[in-house]
Parts: sequence; structure tokens; C-alpha cells
Amino acid sequence: MKLAFTKMHGAGNDFVVLDAVMQPLALGAEQIRRLADRRFGVGCDQVLVVERASAEGSRAGADFRYRIFNADGGEVEQCGNGARCFVKFVHAKGLTAKREIAVETLGGLIRPRLEDDGEVSVDMGAPVFEFARVPFAGELAGMMQRLDLGDGETVEVAVLSMGNPHAVQRVPDAEAAPVARQGPAIERHALFPRRVNAGFMQVLDAHAIALRVYERGTGETLACGTGACAAVVAGIRQGRLQTPVEVRTRGGRLTIAWAGGDNAVWMKGPAQSVFEGVVET
Repeated sequence: MKLAFTKMHGAGNDFVVLDAVMQPLALGAEQIRRLADRRFGVGCDQVLVVERASAEGSRAGADFRYRIFNADGGEVEQCGNGARCFVKFVHAKGLTAKREIAVETLGGLIRPRLEDDGEVSVDMGAPVFEFARVPFAGELAGMMQRLDLGDGETVEVAVLSMGNPHAVQRVPDAEAAPVARQGPAIERHALFPRRVNAGFMQVLDAHAIALRVYERGTGETLACGTGACAAVVAGIRQGRLQTPVEVRTRGGRLTIAWAGGDNAVWMKGPAQSVFEGVVET
């Protein structure tokens, strides 16, 4: 089967975007893995599928359904950088004339909006701290949770969900952080039944952080939108940050704002198309 696609990225977090509104799709995990392969496929961190909203989503006001598949072929709940690309894609393809849309995801309804400066803002919804909903199997013991990584190594992380699970630790130097070594151990830690995204946050000042994220099912990416949201929320709750916060990733900069409590987290950043093509699957 020949499949039309668009290659996009948000701050270096790259995607293969597929239109399943105009061309019905039923891709298996192996096909997703081939598309994401950087040597034998198109290459990306995640494959994003644009669909019509489900009946339930339509009743909730959704304009589209947004499905996210990691490079390992597994479907996940949320992707913030992908959400920014999503609204640019549907607008460019003439699937909507709206500058702000409601999008149904496995992690809940989100609202990306095209801004006049060419960037995209996204209402990412309120953060979730209830362990059963993250999910996290640890016991409540303050704001930080201790993880045993084996061989006598432990780390303290803030545990929360931004539609997908995150474990955020504070490090003195993001560039020197042991992402490649600790990332896989945290991702697959037994206390996270659905695995977790591991964030390594360096606080630069009250309104700026440097961040690296080892993403579940993908590995380290140049940027992670939900990871940026999770890190800022964790920092604000700990009294180390004040909204808004500039998040400096290896792929670019994002701006995150959160007023605390049950308020939604807002993310603003770039989204760009790179090229279009057709691939055989």
C-alpha cells in the first residue's frame, strides 16, 4: 500500500503525520515501526494519525481525533509537540478553517490554537497527581518519590500525569545528566505499570529551566512537550519556579504557563512542516 505522509517537527521532536480523514488507515505495530525507522523508513520519534472525531468525542465538542504511536509501535495517550504540529497540519490540508480546534486524545481533550506569530499554543488540560491515575504504584510520601534503580543507586522524582505519565528529577546540569543510563531504568521501573517518561530538569532561574527527556517507547528526544509541562508544574509546586517558564531543550524553546491547582497548563512553541512524500508500507 502506498501511503502519503507529511514530515513535521516541533522543536526537533519529529513526526510522520498521516491523514486518516481522507484515506482510511489500519496500520499494525510493525508498519508503524518501519515508518519510524530512520534507516529503513521515513524516520521519526512518533507517528501521528489524524482521524475524524469519534461519536463520543463529537458529543464532547471534538473536531478531530488524534492518535499517537511511539517509534516502538505502541500507542500512547498524549504528545504536546505533536499537538502543535497537528493543528498546523489540519489547517494546511484544508481540513478545517478554524484557528483553534478541540482534539480528542486517549489522554483527554486538548485545544491547540494557531497564533499570529506563527507559533502554536495548546491548552494541555490540568495536571494529574493522583497516583492511581498516573498510574504509579508507590505509596504517598511527600511531594517527591524515591526510586531504587539497582546497584545502590536511587533518585527522587516528582510523579504526575499530563495525559501521559512523567517522573521528573532535578539535576545540577542537564547536559551532564545521566539520561542514557538512568532513562531506560526509570522508564521501565516496576512502580510504573504503563512505563513512564523520565525528565531531567535543571533550574536556571525562577522563569527558566533546561530539560532533557527520555521518552517512553522512543528514547531521548530533542524536545518533549508534555515533559516540559510536567517539569514546570513540578518546579512550581516545589516553589522553585514561577509562571511563565521558558523551557530550553536541545531542539528549541517552549513557554509553559500554569496558575496552579486545577487550572490548565498552557504550552506555546513552534511547529514546522519539513517535507511531504509517499511511502510503501
